[in-house]
Amino acid sequence: MRFGNACIGLIFGVTLLGLNIPLFNVMPRSIVEVDGGRVLAQSNLEELPPDYQGAPPPPRLEPLPPQRLRRDVEPLPKDFRVPALQSDYTGDLWIGSWLGLARINPNSGKVEARIDLPNYTIGALAQDKVGRIWVGTYDGLVRVDPRSNEVTAHNFTLPSNRVLSLLVDKRGYLWVGSDRGLSLISPDKGLLMTTLQELPGVSANALTLDNDGQLWVGTLEGLVRVDTASGFVIGRITDIPGTIVQTITTAPDGMLWVGTTNSLLVIDPETRQVLRSVTPLRGRSVTSIRFALDGSVWVGTEYGLLKIKAATGAVFGELTNLLSNHVLSLSPDTGNKLWVGTTEGLAWVSLSSGTVRPHFAFVKDAPNSY
Repeated sequence: MRFGNACIGLIFGVTLLGLNIPLFNVMPRSIVEVDGGRVLAQSNLEELPPDYQGAPPPPRLEPLPPQRLRRDVEPLPKDFRVPALQSDYTGDLWIGSWLGLARINPNSGKVEARIDLPNYTIGALAQDKVGRIWVGTYDGLVRVDPRSNEVTAHNFTLPSNRVLSLLVDKRGYLWVGSDRGLSLISPDKGLLMTTLQELPGVSANALTLDNDGQLWVGTLEGLVRVDTASGFVIGRITDIPGTIVQTITTAPDGMLWVGTTNSLLVIDPETRQVLRSVTPLRGRSVTSIRFALDGSVWVGTEYGLLKIKAATGAVFGELTNLLSNHVLSLSPDTGNKLWVGTTEGLAWVSLSSGTVRPHFAFVKDAPNSY
C-alpha cells in the first residue's frame, strides 16, 4: 500500500512538473482514521516561487502638454452676446445678455444695477403692466422687481424651459414662447393659464400683437395667429420666403414686418398676403426689426444694421462698424440713442451724428476706466 501511494505521488509530481505548475511542500501533521482507512491531514502549505518571468512594465507616457492642462482648469470664455433689450416705465434700459441682467441709465450710460440670476443665459425680456421685469432664460422664467431688484424664480411647467420670446398682451397677460411651444401666464396671480404645446412650426421664436389684439407667432414654419382670449390657433401663413421667422413687429399702419433667414417681408394680417419683399434685404438674414419715432425702420441683420424708409424700402444708411455685424436686439429712441445688442456686446448709435460707440461695461477687452 505504501509502495502504491509512493508511485502515485511520483507520477503526479512528474506530471505537475511537466505542466510547469507551481509545486507545494506538504508538511504532514497527523494521521486521521476515516471509514477504516487512513487519511493524511495537511496543513502549513508553503508556496514555491513561480519559475516564469513576468512581462516588462509598459513604457512611461509623456505628460499632457501645458496648453491642454490650462484648458482643463481654466473657465470657459465669456460670451458677450446681448439678445434682449427692454426699456422700462422710468426710462431706464434693461440689458439681457449671456453675462446676466443689468439696468442702465440710457442717457449717461451709467450702470444702475446688476442683477444676480439663477441662470445667466437670457433669451428675452418684457415689462408687465405694473412695471415688473420678466426675464426669459434658458432655464425658465424669472421676475425682477425694479424698485428693490428682488428676484423671484417661477417653476412653471412650460413646454420647454428654453425661453426665446416674451410679450404682454392688452389684458396684461404674459405670453411665453419657447423652443417647444407657447404658454400663457397671469403675472399678478403667478399662474400658468394655458399651454399651446402642439404649436404649428414648433418653436415660438418671436411674438407681436396686431391691431385687433391677436397674437402672431414667428415659428420655424412661418407665422401662426393665436386668439389671445381662448389660446386657440386661428390662422397660419406658411408660404413665405425663408420660412423660418426670426423676428416680427407690427408697424404703425398695422402691417406685419417679418424677418426671415433670407428676407424682410411686409404682410397684411387681415388678408394674410405678402405685400412685398423689401428689395435691399433680399438674401439677407434679418434678426431684429424696430420702428423709430420718425417712422423709419431699423433693421438688424447678421451682416450689419440698416435704416430704411418704411413706405418704399429705400435705404437711408447702413452701419457695418459695430462691435459685431451680427445684430441680435434693438432699442431705438432710448436716451436719445439707438441701442444695439450684438454677438460681441452692447453699442449705441447717436441719432444726430450716426456715431457708433461701444458700452465698455458689456464688451470684451474693456479698458480699466471709462
